[in-house]
Amino acid sequence: MARLAALAHPYGITHTGVAPAAVLTRAREAIHQRLADGLVADMQFTFKHPERSTDPGQAVRGAQSVFVAARPYLLAEPPPPAPAELPGRIARYAWLDHYAPLREGLWAVTRRLRADGWKAVPFADDNSIVDREVAHLAGLGWFGKNANLLLPGAGSWFVLGCVVTTAPLPVAAAPVADGCGTCRRCLDACPTGAILAPGVVDAGQCLAWALQRPGIIPRHLRAAVGDRLYGCDDCQEVCPPSVRFGPRHMPATDQQPAAWLPVLQLLSATDDELLATWGRWYLADRDPRWVRRNALIVLGNTGLGGPATGGAGLGTTGGAVAPATDATPDARVQRVLADYLAHSDPMLRAHAVWAAQQLGLHHLMPATDPHPDVQSELQAVR
Repeated sequence: MARLAALAHPYGITHTGVAPAAVLTRAREAIHQRLADGLVADMQFTFKHPERSTDPGQAVRGAQSVFVAARPYLLAEPPPPAPAELPGRIARYAWLDHYAPLREGLWAVTRRLRADGWKAVPFADDNSIVDREVAHLAGLGWFGKNANLLLPGAGSWFVLGCVVTTAPLPVAAAPVADGCGTCRRCLDACPTGAILAPGVVDAGQCLAWALQRPGIIPRHLRAAVGDRLYGCDDCQEVCPPSVRFGPRHMPATDQQPAAWLPVLQLLSATDDELLATWGRWYLADRDPRWVRRNALIVLGNTGLGGPATGGAGLGTTGGAVAPATDATPDARVQRVLADYLAHSDPMLRAHAVWAAQQLGLHHLMPATDPHPDVQSELQAVR
């Protein structure tokens, strides 16, 4: 085990452990319960095929153990300040591509196991296995009340991956005991109340999923999006272990982190430009229209030029922006919105209607629209 951990360490992997390759019974029951309770909100991932994602033996026939790795993503250097021109905020894990070095470390372990004659397959950000569950069983951490895995003395700012193998590696003696106690800061800080109970998150109310899932963002969530373009960190930014211990675990990098993105620049970019720059993000069907949709919501919340609430610093939270009623969006904002109100995509037109209404640009909105989604938005703002 120490030899495998040493192979992973050069890739920024700081925590490793081994779980048994048995059926993940607790996770399977939880997945079926969330589905039955209607808390999944069309989320696929490991919810799509629970019997597969909770059985390492279906990933690798004859699997005996699961080598688990955690790589921190809280950066030592602060990101560049938000651009002056209407910034959209990005969740920390997406500032850089942390999964690429994690995969490299997992492949280093995989090659060693294969060279020793064992079957081994690496998984990272993959629907084939519930990575938090195997990480818990491997002794890496406990489940926080926000459903994130919390590592003792380290917090939750980690990406996870694993190698399922037929090698009989020594498994953890026991999972880590709960360390949250009576703390409920994550529940109280969630901007939409999506954390219904300890460890139970309603995906339909979670902003992180609202900004990833396809379709129209529900109207009741749009103001809460605030200046968030991709992801939400609020429940982690108030978590005492993450705040206290997170800065002890920071990967070295020479890359430039992207904590913000100018919204008007994004809305003016081509699809190819968006995919070339941000294609590593999860986008349903690899379609950049979902990022454009998010940007229109951010524009509606911040387009009057007021500062966004919160920021990308550790310990801050974000929320809806309350624009000044006597402000007027500048000419470029109005031009961009006019373009999207006439866009060929009705989903984008619908969100442009909402943004125009938020900014008091009723004169830009059409009287009617042939698509029912856009027509519904027009009726809602009148």
